[in-house]
Amino acid sequence: MTAPAMLKNTTLRSDEFTCPSCVAKIENKLNGLDGVENAEVKFSSGRILVTHDPQKASVRDLVTAVAEVGYTAKPSAI
Repeated sequence: MTAPAMLKNTTLRSDEFTCPSCVAKIENKLNGLDGVENAEVKFSSGRILVTHDPQKASVRDLVTAVAEVGYTAKPSAI
């Protein structure tokens, strides 16, 4: 029997969102990653909220995935 995953909530920030279609591209990319339970982009605040298993999807993996769809993101303390 395997232990349940320890999920972590990570907030990323990006100031590069210019339209609502940016939201869908980022959410689709992040939600497609192994280990991501949920990703939600807050267009108005530039925040990307991700619930993930850090053993499968590290913060670096999340930032890289956002970069792969053309946006820069960085971890946020808040």
